[in-house]
Amino acid sequence: MTNKTLVIYYSHSNGNTKRIAGMVQKALHADIAELEVVTPYTGTYDEVVAQGQREVESKFQPALKPLDVPFDQYDTIAIGTPTWWYTMAPAVLSFLSSHSWEGKTVMPFMTHAGWPGHVIKDMKKVCVGATFQHDKQIRFDADGGDQMVTPEAELQQWLASLGD
Repeated sequence: MTNKTLVIYYSHSNGNTKRIAGMVQKALHADIAELEVVTPYTGTYDEVVAQGQREVESKFQPALKPLDVPFDQYDTIAIGTPTWWYTMAPAVLSFLSSHSWEGKTVMPFMTHAGWPGHVIKDMKKVCVGATFQHDKQIRFDADGGDQMVTPEAELQQWLASLGD
């Protein structure tokens, strides 16, 4: 392994998870890659929410576009997801389920609007063989907007700790 760090994230709607992933990338001087589904979510917000609920409940794993980075060359992976029905987004489940985590260090982080659910716990279950560090939940406003509720000082302290 080359002791390189990669930030991987999936983000939808307001881009909150993308915003946090960018901060993590900067804090770790890491490479970054966005997970993209082959078939994008379309329709109204309510239609996408309903589709997301169906997918989570059935443990659906959508097909993903290939990453433009060589995953196997990284030994530390920061993984970010929005909360979808109390767990990770289906795209993140697809990604986690399709890779070996043996010997990797994983830094899971998630964004939510007041209902964090069991996202981090679920991510850890899928990443068998990984070591986990620096778990973080970042809360945004409950109206589905982009206003961060987690205090900025708390976020900055977490970001500063990532290199430890």
